[in-house]
Amino acid sequence: MKAALAIVCLAVAACAAASPLAALVAERPIVLLGEVHDNTAQHAERLAALHALVERGARPALLFEQFERERQADIDRVRAASGDADALIAAGSARKAGWNWESYKPFVALALRHDLPIVAANVSRADARRIIDDGLAVHGFDAALPAGLLREQAAAVERGHCGLIDARAARRLALAQIARDQQMARLVAEHAARGVVLLAGNGHVRSDIGVPRWLAPALREQTLSIGLLEAHDAGGVAPGAYDRTLITPSQPRADPCAPLRTSSIASP
Repeated sequence: MKAALAIVCLAVAACAAASPLAALVAERPIVLLGEVHDNTAQHAERLAALHALVERGARPALLFEQFERERQADIDRVRAASGDADALIAAGSARKAGWNWESYKPFVALALRHDLPIVAANVSRADARRIIDDGLAVHGFDAALPAGLLREQAAAVERGHCGLIDARAARRLALAQIARDQQMARLVAEHAARGVVLLAGNGHVRSDIGVPRWLAPALREQTLSIGLLEAHDAGGVAPGAYDRTLITPSQPRADPCAPLRTSSIASP
């Protein structure tokens, strides 16, 4: 068993050393690390890069889009009691069916192994619905939006829904996306002193409309946004959308628009 573990550790170390992402995540103390949620190659690249980062001595807080902020106390309780990755995920994930947790378990295990803070960074679906109904300011978010940001976020929402949602609905859904970005930015600022790696979808880490837009200028200078893009999408990315990009093979998958064509659009 010990020999097998040693082989695995050596393999991980070799992958980390060879990772094209490893040098990027070391450029600045705060890294916003994007993803296409179901892309297994991207998860492997990110994990290798984080292994390399901690091997160099960094101990950043890991901020997870996949955990909603209301679950932070549950995460902390289970961590203190057992330190078991499966138990922590079970306690911290209100929507277990919403994510492929096998993709994120290695990141949780890495944080536990190296005593990195595990931070629930997302706004819940329930809060998102309230924001859509009531607006940002009522729920403690900044409603003074930079010029054009709501329009660009709404356009991204329309693209994400395959053009099967009208402009009014897209603008309302965009408010929830903006609230999520603001929440993540707040947590980046809270943990910035020790370094931060945010694990989130590419939309959240965009420099032009995502989390970076809500960081104070001095903090933004310490931050690197990295988009991990699939090959078929890379050509459609606006210049300046990310500080750095990494292109990976596209994940084989069924047509993501098919369910939207045959059912109503789900609210966030």
